[in-house]
Amino acid sequence: MVGALVVVLVLGLVQLALALWVRTALIDAAAEGARTAAMYDGDLAAGTDRALEVVGMSLTPGYAESATARVESGAGYDVVVVEVRAPLPVIGLLGPSGSLTATGRAVAER
Repeated sequence: MVGALVVVLVLGLVQLALALWVRTALIDAAAEGARTAAMYDGDLAAGTDRALEVVGMSLTPGYAESATARVESGAGYDVVVVEVRAPLPVIGLLGPSGSLTATGRAVAER
């Protein structure tokens, strides 16, 4: 009985670590996409492509559901915002209908 409880506890901790790792990978991908789009000769499409490429390298290709990019203005400068959406991992890399959203921002060099 105690052995089963320990196994469930360990599996829960492993799943929590996986969810946090996926979240960190998505944040990194969004930030990298924003930096790519914010470069002097970059564009928004290049930023979303780079974000999806980084997700594919760190997790699995096609894991991210979508990536969007936009430019926001404020305080006299433009900021590129890239959002990456992926399923919430519950059992391995499988997940329910809920999803994680990570946002990366970078000041545009234009």
